[in-house]
Amino acid sequence: MTSYKVLDVNDDLPIRTKGAVHSGKVRSVYWLTDEDSARLINEKGYQVPKGTELAIMVISDRISAFDCIWQGENGLNGVPGKGIALNSVASHWFKLFDKAGLAGNHIVDIPHPYVWIVRKASTVKVEAIARQYITGSMWRDYAKGTRNFCGIDLPEGLAANQKLDDVLITPSTKGIITGVADIPAVDDVNITRENITNNLAVFNFKSEDDVAKYEQLLVEGFKLISDELAKLDQIFVDTKFEFGYVEDVEGSDKLIYIDEVGTPDSSRIWDGPAYRDGKIIENSKEGFRQLLINNVPDSDVLLNKDRMGEREQLAKDYTLPESVMLEVSDTYVGIASKIIGQEITIPSDPRSEVIAILDKEYGLIKHN
Repeated sequence: MTSYKVLDVNDDLPIRTKGAVHSGKVRSVYWLTDEDSARLINEKGYQVPKGTELAIMVISDRISAFDCIWQGENGLNGVPGKGIALNSVASHWFKLFDKAGLAGNHIVDIPHPYVWIVRKASTVKVEAIARQYITGSMWRDYAKGTRNFCGIDLPEGLAANQKLDDVLITPSTKGIITGVADIPAVDDVNITRENITNNLAVFNFKSEDDVAKYEQLLVEGFKLISDELAKLDQIFVDTKFEFGYVEDVEGSDKLIYIDEVGTPDSSRIWDGPAYRDGKIIENSKEGFRQLLINNVPDSDVLLNKDRMGEREQLAKDYTLPESVMLEVSDTYVGIASKIIGQEITIPSDPRSEVIAILDKEYGLIKHN
């Protein structure tokens, strides 16, 4: 058996909750009872309105790609240190966003590197995507002759991996949008700015001004991260942000950043020296995606949305060599350590540590 302990299952912790645990691909969310939310706001002095609902958000070390979770051999069902790498990077950027006077975010406390305490936000149903280079699916479509992306026309004559003149905003749907004529009812479909402004309520925006506001926050956040990464000679290629509304202490709605920002999971990050040399070295999940494409028996299964059933079966049956999972670990932990400016330590038993801290310091663990 492998000596690495990863946090692969994160939705069965003995945390006191109201309702079921919400389990996503990588994070699980435990909504606290009203009593526990009120108690923590009071005890810890969180700067949120009384009556705010709080949740414990636990990240796992699972790795998803092409909408499936992938496993390694020897029961290594995650990437060592991946969860900590993502949380550390996102909270690092959130701190810098705060310092720069951009919007706030949903994190109210960080009890442990695997755990955030977050406040409930009303989610905007837009994946806010910003791109500074033409690569990935965008390049594949461009090479096939597409010139209009999310309502934006691109010029002729662009080359793969070329830097674009401006940061492009190419939003897609978050979740399935129904009842809008020109938007297919499938998750993660490209949309235009006009789609959003014509259907504000459908996308959960409160006003047209807030559409401009999310675009401003996306571009400003992108620029800040891009400038910081440039100091490390790393290139911020493209990224996805998410937004939501919360009530501030005065009781008015404000748009904030939610989920994670600028991580190797939600962004492409390239090595600067290699790029100048005409090579692409990925310091993000894109490297893992390419590795899967090159290793599975039939890569079309990964790229063809019509073969989703086969893809899910492949992900269940396919185990990656342990060496591959450790290589991916080095990528995540390496880039995260660079960004936050200190070495990331991988805990020997993350699950036990998380339970102990939430019990001792937060009083949230159920004892039968």
